[in-house]
Amino acid sequence: MKLDCYKIYESAPKIVPGRSRREWMDDFIDRHPYRCLPLTMANSTGWEILCPIDLEIEWDGGKMEDAIKIRSSAGEAWVKSFASSHFRRGIVTMHTGHLFRTPPGWAVWCSGPPNWPKHGIAPLSGLVETDWLPFPFTMNWQLTEPGIVKFERDEPFCFFTLIEHHKLEEIQPELRMLDDNEELKADYEAWRDSRADFNQRLGNLDESAVRDGWQRHYMRGKKVSTGEKEASHKTKRQLKTPLPARK
Repeated sequence: MKLDCYKIYESAPKIVPGRSRREWMDDFIDRHPYRCLPLTMANSTGWEILCPIDLEIEWDGGKMEDAIKIRSSAGEAWVKSFASSHFRRGIVTMHTGHLFRTPPGWAVWCSGPPNWPKHGIAPLSGLVETDWLPFPFTMNWQLTEPGIVKFERDEPFCFFTLIEHHKLEEIQPELRMLDDNEELKADYEAWRDSRADFNQRLGNLDESAVRDGWQRHYMRGKKVSTGEKEASHKTKRQLKTPLPARK
């Protein structure tokens, strides 16, 4: 499977694999947010498009395009080629600089980088039918309050991953009781009881629980009930860096 990333101009923003680390996660003394594997996997399950310049975005709360002022140390010409208030109403539009092409049935899901909050501004998400679309998509951010927001150069302004979206319509969700699946219920109850016991021992400052600090069943991909390891379990995402096409 291949993802074609056609640069519309030579200085188009860089595309890199999503990084698992986050500054706010690093700021914890024991870095315990990294114990949450779903967080780090979400952070890296896609590609980042990086700001080619620094941006300072100022919004006075107005609805028209002149309510937003966008500045950069790179100069006005760079700003005009990269960011604007196209939709007005406190929305900033940034140009990805690429036209993407995916296999039939596959689309690009784009948003801001996962678990990367920015004060005063929120990313808007989009699903783009890149299996046929002959023009690029943009990334849009909604300012949430008047003030100034900054993007640093090489900070991700867009994060995208791929989704076989036609298949979603074939899925039939079914509501069931856990009692209907004896094996799954037994696995769940073993995890529930183990977690309750560990938390109680941790609260009582049990030496072994304090030493362990946390349970690692999910991180290790193991069932509590049997100790079996799931063969398909992943703890790291290793996406490929876009490369020049071979001629």
